Amino acid sequence: MEESLSGTLAIDLGNTNTVIAFQDQEDINPVLVEIPNITSSPGVIPTAVWFEEPSKVLKIGISAIKIKENSNSDLFFHSNFKRLIGNPNEKINQKNVLKPSECGKIFFKFLWENIPQKYKVNRLVLTAPIDTYKGYREWLVNLCGELSVDEIALVDEPTAASFGINVPFGSKIMTLDIGGSTIDMNIVKIEGGEGKSGPIAELLKFKGNNVSSISKQKIRCAEVISKTGSKIGGKDIDQWIVDHFITDNQYPINLLKAEEIKCKLSSSKIKYENKYPKKFLIEENKEKEFYLSQKILEEILIQNNLINHLNSLLKDLLNEARGKFCSVDDLNMIILVGGGSQIPLVKEWITKKISKIQIKSPPPIESIAIGALKMTPGVKIKDILTKELSIRLFNRREQKHFWHPIFCKGQTWPTENPFKLILQASKSNQKIFEIIIGETKKEREYDVIFENGLPKLSEVQREGEIIKWDKEPLKIVQKNNSNIGEDNLKLFFKINKNADLLLKCFDIKDEFLGEYNLGNIF
Repeated sequence: MEESLSGTLAIDLGNTNTVIAFQDQEDINPVLVEIPNITSSPGVIPTAVWFEEPSKVLKIGISAIKIKENSNSDLFFHSNFKRLIGNPNEKINQKNVLKPSECGKIFFKFLWENIPQKYKVNRLVLTAPIDTYKGYREWLVNLCGELSVDEIALVDEPTAASFGINVPFGSKIMTLDIGGSTIDMNIVKIEGGEGKSGPIAELLKFKGNNVSSISKQKIRCAEVISKTGSKIGGKDIDQWIVDHFITDNQYPINLLKAEEIKCKLSSSKIKYENKYPKKFLIEENKEKEFYLSQKILEEILIQNNLINHLNSLLKDLLNEARGKFCSVDDLNMIILVGGGSQIPLVKEWITKKISKIQIKSPPPIESIAIGALKMTPGVKIKDILTKELSIRLFNRREQKHFWHPIFCKGQTWPTENPFKLILQASKSNQKIFEIIIGETKKEREYDVIFENGLPKLSEVQREGEIIKWDKEPLKIVQKNNSNIGEDNLKLFFKINKNADLLLKCFDIKDEFLGEYNLGNIF
């Protein structure tokens, strides 16, 4: 009997290829999921749909690719639809029987229904493009209600890619993505850093319920500084390779053969001048052997102006970034994603153009899906806070107390990282600090107003009232007296799996003063 795995599934819908990866809750290493007649290689699914009317024949992935050349393919074969979802500026193929959003929905649902039974999916993590995030997210929210999984989370693609290679929060990164149909370049700033909270996945669905409208995790994604791109990609390079040897190619299978030799020549283990044979179809049932090397591939790319095209795109990207006060020197890293970015000439080009910045090249196709899994490790999310937790502090300038939020409504717990707070003395010779915790009411109240003697609810909801916990305040005693306005204590708050609010306390010199359980949040 096949072993059953339980954990998180990540689906990265790409314009050319979709990647599907799974992480068992007992294992830190993700696996790429194979699905017969859908994946072209482990975890990789061509983003293509064949939907034939009126017979309603439906195929996706490699099965759709195999019948692409059938009659009426301009009606029934759909590809390149991902970039059109949530993007009102792009023109769509009017001949196709399905709209881009319909293609995406059919693709997702058919894929979901064919996940191998050995994978028990507790959480689904999806990725979204940063440039059309709002519209794409809206489409996903509508889709999520039809998928039979209790938890669905969403991450943006640049942040997921940065997680895949552990880029520090707050970094400015440039991404070069050469996919099958497009070249995309962007410069983004990753959420976090400089005292800000780090990026987290946004929950769209929890315990079977849609929480997209109440989650406070919403839209904490990367900030786009500049972006550019073109509709040139790996498929065009395949065509150039075939045209180099066969000027009037009529056989689609030759493009697949060109892709195979291109991938082989993209390996760092291949010597520059070594030639490798490949048989192409030149007539019906007749093949001819040709030889290709990295040197010849390089000549083909240069003859077809790929390097000039990349130079033009990079110039536009950096000019737009300078308009937002971001220069090359501000970049922390350059990330290469997409299969085309692995071509040695492309790597050599970007290394020479921007020589001072570290370049990282994670696994080109699956890096975003793997990064998405890292943003939602294991199955740790237990619940969502339904109220805000705050600590009472004293404002010396205004001479009154106020509530400072620790954890907000909509955040998940147990918490991954503690909330840090530094306290100052509010009076001279202060030695004792009181920790007083409060929470908002579970439901905010509406004001009742009267019109013509009849009670009505006001349109604006009143802010939630904070109620002090009915517990004896924790008193932390310092060894030495403190002067007013001086930093004195470092507090680290977290919520554990038992829903207890815990506090670790240090003095300003990092001497440990104790760990305390402040009480259960329920």
